[in-house]
Amino acid sequence: MKAKIIVRLKDGVLDPQGQTIQRALNKMGHPEITNLRQGKFFEIEIDGLENQEEVRRLMEEISRDVLCNPIIETFEIEDIS
Repeated sequence: MKAKIIVRLKDGVLDPQGQTIQRALNKMGHPEITNLRQGKFFEIEIDGLENQEEVRRLMEEISRDVLCNPIIETFEIEDIS
C-alpha cells in the first residue's frame, strides 16, 4: 500500500519561505501570484498491512508524532491505495 500525506503550516503562522518564493516569482514577472505558502509532501510505502483503516490509523499516528509539529502545522492524508 502507499499513503500520501501533506503537511502545511496552520493559518496565521508566518511562512517566510513561502513569502520569499512569492517575491521571487513576482520579480520574475509573475505579479498574479499574490500569496504562496509552502508545505511538505510525503509518499510512504507500507508492506504487511492490507486493511485501509489500519493503515490510516498508522499514518495518522506517524503524521501526528513524527511528520508534523502540531503546534504550527496540520496534516492531511491525501490518499491511501
